[in-house]
Amino acid sequence: MAAVLACGPGAVLSHIPGGAHWQLLRDRGPCAVTAPNARRSRPGIRVHQARLPADEVTVHEGIPITSVPRTLFDLAAVLTVRQLERAINEAEMLHLWDELSLDDLLDRHPRHRGSRAIRAALHQRRQGTTATKSDLEEMFLALTDAAGIPRPEINALVEGFEVDAVWRGVRLVVELDGRDTHGTAAAFERDRARDRALQVAGWRPVRITYRQMRDAPRAVIDDVRRLGGAGRLAA
Repeated sequence: MAAVLACGPGAVLSHIPGGAHWQLLRDRGPCAVTAPNARRSRPGIRVHQARLPADEVTVHEGIPITSVPRTLFDLAAVLTVRQLERAINEAEMLHLWDELSLDDLLDRHPRHRGSRAIRAALHQRRQGTTATKSDLEEMFLALTDAAGIPRPEINALVEGFEVDAVWRGVRLVVELDGRDTHGTAAAFERDRARDRALQVAGWRPVRITYRQMRDAPRAVIDDVRRLGGAGRLAA
């Protein structure tokens, strides 16, 4: 707080220490402040000069700070794309929603230093978000067919729930998760309640995503084999 006050009216905590204050990062790094008027950095404080719109700043736990989207936008200039993806994931897990989106900021500040990294991170996160349930099922069946694994039942009823795939002989259930249908808070709660009910009934539910099938198909198949037991998978 002292560093923010030292930089004058309109100054806010930002960048890596801002991300740490929002709990998006573990490393606080040297103090960084964004101020509307040009000021020199001083020992222990790095000052960034920018006049931020009102919807890009807020107060969190008593400290003036850049909003979560603006914090992520600034982090994009100093983190790797992978680190940025993790920070975005943390914001999602902590339910730090904001009416102002990263897409809004890209439109507003197209030449911002971190815009390229933001676009790359958003592209990675959105891979597979438009895949339909049937797309995911076809992708999964193609993997199991190529691996010589007997086909599971698709869209079958198990303990009163419709599941995406099941091998009844080994009581293995696979749910193919797409962000379009499983990304909401309600879906998050519903999915875990269903998993718990299936586990209590003696089934083994496992969730597989589009990106996992795309980026690590061998690992997906190896895990399905291990869960099913060598040579014992049967629909």
